[in-house]
Amino acid sequence: MSEKKMTSSRRHHLKSLVLQIAKNLLEAEVSELEAEKTRYMAENCPSLSMPGSLQELQELCKKLHQQIDKVDEERYDLGSKVEKSNKEIEDLKIKVVDLKGKFQKPALKKVRMSADAMLKALLGSKHTVNLDLRANLKQVKKEVREEEKEAVGDWRKNIEDKAGMGGRKKMFESDA
Repeated sequence: MSEKKMTSSRRHHLKSLVLQIAKNLLEAEVSELEAEKTRYMAENCPSLSMPGSLQELQELCKKLHQQIDKVDEERYDLGSKVEKSNKEIEDLKIKVVDLKGKFQKPALKKVRMSADAMLKALLGSKHTVNLDLRANLKQVKKEVREEEKEAVGDWRKNIEDKAGMGGRKKMFESDA
């Protein structure tokens, strides 16, 4: 049931085998790249034969200049395509960030503004509509409830009258 651990010598042996296989693969890849490079160069860049006369040499120079111009045009076209693609990628990145909503919302300040001023700001100066928001409100009358006050006895009135410094004076005056 329990898994047995691999010995260090076995682990070292397996590691050396894996490294050896990786080394062989890398060497094969490098030799393949070299063979592909030589094949491409033989195909696209034939060996240069130097002509003996001045006329043939000028024709060779013209031919080489035409090839250079052709390659420069291709390079420029590819460069402009890359620039256009990079710009599109940046625009799409900005759109993605906007859609995710990772930007911080600024703290808004409280502004006291009347409804008329708000409408004037939103609709412009051509609309001068005066809104009296309180005019259309429903009038509600408050019911005044009269609470039944308990009958206050004489002793409570006397205590309230005698409370505080003035009450002490009244207490002493009434006792004497």
